[in-house]
Amino acid sequence: MKKTIIIVGGGFAGLELIKGIGNSAKYNIILVDANNYNFFPPLIYQVSTGFMEPSAISYPFRKILRNLKNVRFRLGSLLEVVPAENKVILTNGELAYDILVMATGTESTFFGNRNIERYSLPMKTISDALTLRNTILTRLDRATRVNDQQERKKLLTFVIAGAGPTGVELSGILAEMKTSILKKDYPELNENDLGKIYLIDGQNTVLNAMSTKSQKYTSAELNKLGVEIKLNCLVDDVKDDIVLLSDGGIIETKNLIWAAGVTARAFKGFSADSYGRGKRLKTNAFNLVEGYDNIYALGDCALVSGDDNYPDGHPQLAQPAIQQANNLGFNLKKENSRWRPFQYRNKGTLAIIGRNKAVFDLPKEKYFIKGFMAWLIWIFVHIMGLVNFKNKVRTLINWIGYYIYKDQYFRMIIKPNEKN
Repeated sequence: MKKTIIIVGGGFAGLELIKGIGNSAKYNIILVDANNYNFFPPLIYQVSTGFMEPSAISYPFRKILRNLKNVRFRLGSLLEVVPAENKVILTNGELAYDILVMATGTESTFFGNRNIERYSLPMKTISDALTLRNTILTRLDRATRVNDQQERKKLLTFVIAGAGPTGVELSGILAEMKTSILKKDYPELNENDLGKIYLIDGQNTVLNAMSTKSQKYTSAELNKLGVEIKLNCLVDDVKDDIVLLSDGGIIETKNLIWAAGVTARAFKGFSADSYGRGKRLKTNAFNLVEGYDNIYALGDCALVSGDDNYPDGHPQLAQPAIQQANNLGFNLKKENSRWRPFQYRNKGTLAIIGRNKAVFDLPKEKYFIKGFMAWLIWIFVHIMGLVNFKNKVRTLINWIGYYIYKDQYFRMIIKPNEKN
């Protein structure tokens, strides 16, 4: 009889595993996800600023899976795992499994600060991105109606917490909007009305995980775009339209965008010993969760041991997730004695700063590409990363249009009212 594999999470890791064992004669597969679509997180910042529509980076699971006869989709959120009974409890029922694969990714962490959690704008999901887009556009429009200049600057000042790739990309695209689109679309505003864009990070450099060359180039280009970078500095709190910094400084703004950290999700049913740093599930070199014989973890929620080059775990990026899923898929099709341990192959790291500006660290640190060539590589890699051909074409056309006209077309404020 076929074994039932439940995969919780339809991101990079979940879909890559399905690609490897889909239509297998050995398994029936149930994909569980809280959303009914897959989306491409590296481009979510473009949705949040109106440069792309959500459907350009997302695609329905049921359409992705329709040609895989052994795969079914279940819309629901995981509440609890019951290893003793080989079942999972969802928000809308229970499912039994022979093999469970956790590919649940990460969520934003606010380090226990309730004010930041309440008042900041995270950018982790499509819903977050649409909320941020609506907020930015609403506040830009409100600024045209406000007579008080100080209040107007609060509406037009943006503080981005976190100078990793997401923070860098977002600050760059906001700076480009400020110098081009705002002048065209908001003639009521003059140069003195426009607030600043701040990029805040507790590390001593932007893009902390990348090479020194990439960091220096990125800082210089962001400065040219008018982004004010504050390093060795944390956002301590936010209240009354004031962002309080750890160095004693304050920034008056209504816009705190949170890109400062993520954590894996802990689920009821796992022992406390199963979790490591960042709530990641500790696994062996085959992605098997410690303490269990039929539960695996992949991607951002997995802390994989046995890879000597990454003793503290692999970076929480797309490539480790995809490669882990590919390796587990290979193993699941083999007898246990022929399984191969996971070894991460670093293919390099990319970050975009703005138009014609990007950085690319190749696997060997001494190799580094910047500027237009890195920007072209970034475009190619991200186009190819989208889940289907139609999305690739739409995205490429959107980017060509923006490159030619320095404008974009998705600046609509859409606030749906959900009904049961």
